Amino acid sequence: MKHNFFKLLLIMPLVVFSCKGKQGDITDNDITKSEDSTTMQTKLIFNPADLPEEPVLDIETNVGTIRIKLYKETPLHRDNFVKLASEGFFDGILFHRVIQGFMIQTGDPLTKDSANEARFGTGGPGYTIPAEILPEFNHKKGAVAAARQGDAGNPERASSGSQFYIVEDASACAQLDGAYSVFGETLEGLEIVDKIAATPTNNRDKPTQDIIIKSVKPLL
Repeated sequence: MKHNFFKLLLIMPLVVFSCKGKQGDITDNDITKSEDSTTMQTKLIFNPADLPEEPVLDIETNVGTIRIKLYKETPLHRDNFVKLASEGFFDGILFHRVIQGFMIQTGDPLTKDSANEARFGTGGPGYTIPAEILPEFNHKKGAVAAARQGDAGNPERASSGSQFYIVEDASACAQLDGAYSVFGETLEGLEIVDKIAATPTNNRDKPTQDIIIKSVKPLL
């Protein structure tokens, strides 16, 4: 457990960040601000208004599909995730930080370009989401939770606008309860979570073979 906790400290502000290790705070400077009104009017992949109160979405990767449900009790995170998915934001993004016996992390748009590898874990859509940390939702296996900057620079524990992680080992992640916004859970595909977690990684916890999100689409 002590070994896992040390890894935790390295991951959570590079979970977006890395609590006491390599600082990787998300700032507006990390985001390419080239969007204009035309970009913002890009045709949606699906209409968020068609989804139920607790939407179910398939995260299709190149190694299998993870089916998740988003909680109605965390509407800010739910609506943001659905919005990004409807715009195709996650398509082509890598799982950039994987720690077996802990969790798998993704959602950084910088990972679409290997030239950005030194900055993987610092990207996002240019905004954060207010914390929705609820006692009824813990870090069980398959829980979907938002990454964020560490407490020192983020005392309100606001979440990354796009980076999230999926729990692979509940006991190792239990110490995160009450500190990170859990906003969904895995319904199917826990074996894919385990498969991704078991992928060989480099010294930055990035898989040596790319694990790519191909699409995130709802069950309508």
